Amino acid sequence: MTFETTLARLQEIVDELEHDELELDRALRLFEEGVAKLRDASSELARAEAQVKLLVEKTDGTFELPALDG
Repeated sequence: MTFETTLARLQEIVDELEHDELELDRALRLFEEGVAKLRDASSELARAEAQVKLLVEKTDGTFELPALDG
């Protein structure tokens, strides 16, 4: 799942949780899914931040991104 898809699903979850007529069991399942999606999104952002920090400017003014070795 892409970062953008994860954010979209998080928004859907928030929208559904904001409804007053939501059953408690459904609300708890949505909350649990939302927490998992939030963790996924946070991990993806951390990975992207690590890549940005590794960008190296070359002498010709371009940038290169060294390979991340797990």
